[in-house]
Amino acid sequence: MQFTREVQWTGSDFVFAALMFATVGGLLELAVRMTRNSFYRAGAAFAVLSAFLLVWANGAIVLIGNGDHPINSVFMGVPLLALVGSALARFKARGMAQAMFAAGAVQAGLATVFGIFGSDMRGGIWTVIISGLWLLSGALFRAADTRQRAT
Repeated sequence: MQFTREVQWTGSDFVFAALMFATVGGLLELAVRMTRNSFYRAGAAFAVLSAFLLVWANGAIVLIGNGDHPINSVFMGVPLLALVGSALARFKARGMAQAMFAAGAVQAGLATVFGIFGSDMRGGIWTVIISGLWLLSGALFRAADTRQRAT
């Protein structure tokens, strides 16, 4: 707000930001405490980063079109998909990999249909980039599972 008049945060915006940062920090701390496997930790970091960027960007600027486009609400289900899939897998690396691959695929599909081939090429491309982070997270969890099985 000090640099541009286009951004006008309210008190609730600052509370939301604080909650987001606290959640990110807490989840990363939990991942570090869960395992010493560096691939698992990196996978968790990219999963948290993906969810953070998706929620933050969608809340701050909306990803596709304007704020009225219904797909923006659907995007908020992608982190939920990753979380539910992870919980069902009991936070084991193999299941986490599948959950992250599913989140990345769903987000990439939505971004392609509604963004790139739809109404907002720029939003679609950014959303595909975030989906790439989900997929990278899945690859890291897969590497964690492979490393765990080798030992």
